[in-house]
This record gives sequence, structure tokens and C-alpha cells, in this order.
Amino acid sequence: METLAELLAASLWTRSLSTAQLERVKAETQVRDFPAGAYVCRKGEPVEHWFGVVDGLLKMTSVNASGKTTTFTGVTSGGWFGEGSILKDRTRKYDIGALRATRMALMPRATFEWLLDTDIGFNRFLLMQLNERLSQFIAMVEYQRLLGPDARVARSLAALFNPVLYPEQATQIQLSQEEVGYLSGVSRQRVNRALQVLGKAGLVEVEYGRIRVLDLDGLRIFG
Repeated sequence: METLAELLAASLWTRSLSTAQLERVKAETQVRDFPAGAYVCRKGEPVEHWFGVVDGLLKMTSVNASGKTTTFTGVTSGGWFGEGSILKDRTRKYDIGALRATRMALMPRATFEWLLDTDIGFNRFLLMQLNERLSQFIAMVEYQRLLGPDARVARSLAALFNPVLYPEQATQIQLSQEEVGYLSGVSRQRVNRALQVLGKAGLVEVEYGRIRVLDLDGLRIFG
């Protein structure tokens, strides 16, 4: 996807909107480009937008007082995030950084709250989105504690193909081994070994800078 219109057309929550509602969303939502390494938002900043990823790859992280960083999840093209912060918090509780050049859609808080107040379909989508995100984080805690590196890489890849969070994701994704490492908490060298294992199992096919998923269900249960 390259434009806001394409992102909105691919999003599940827009399907209940009237033409007038959709036009208002388009008019009030900004598109902004972020270079690789840039922050989309920082921990402690006011919550002013709901975010959509037109094209690119982000990581959601937190840094403690000693400088130790943990990565919660990745967000890829077609995904929307930040609804929990708008509904609950006035300041961000995490950092969002661009792993590569990323084009973002920034919906103002006021527009988000207007949809929340006026569209039942949007409310239903948010319930589904929040439940899916909660399930994702529970699963992440489980595999970080119980699974080995190969399985953690497999589950991290599978998470990027969630049909609710990323409804238009194709079977292949532009993703480097370094990026996989950031998302799975595994070193780049160990990611290389894990991808070889997953490739031999017939689950993925690795190309230069790109990973093709051959068996998504297999990735979800690997390990």
C-alpha cells in the first residue's frame, strides 16, 4: 500500500462507515513519512493520535532506567494501533520506532472519539482488536518463557500475519534477519539458524531481505 485511501480500503473498521463518515476520516487523517530508526512516538508523550501503517515496519518497545530495552511486538503494513492508549491513558506507555522507512496515517484523537461515539461497527472492531492484541501479548509471554529460539522466531513471524490485526498481509513479507531478531528477542546469528530450521521443516522460504510463509498454521504451533 502507498496511500491513505488504500490503507482505509484494506481496514476492517471502515466497512461499516457511510460515505460521509469515510470522507471525514480521510480529510482529518494525516499521512507522515518516518525514516528508518526514527521514533513515531515516545514514552511519556501525550496521546494525540490513533496510528495506522500505510507501508513499513515498526517495533513497540520500552526502556527502563538502566537502559535495558524490551520489544513488545511488531506492527506491519495494514495495522492500526494505539487504541488502548486513547481509551485509557493520557500519555504513552511505550516507544514506537521505525525499523525501516515507514509511511504512517495519524488520525487525531478527536476523530477517533467521534467514531467511537457514532458508529457501532467501529466499537465492535475495537473490541475485536483489543481482544486480539491481548491474546497476542499473552502468547508472547508464554513463548518467551517456555519456548526455545527456533520456536520464538516462528511465533514472531506468525504474529505478523494475524488476519485481524493485518487483514491484507500477503504470504511474503519484506523482513531482514536483523529485524526478525528485534521482534523475537533473538540475536541475528541465532535467527539465521532458526530460519534454516524452519526452512527445512517446510514452513518458510528465505530470500534476500524477504521471507515467504509456506505454512502459517505450522509456524503458529512450531515448537
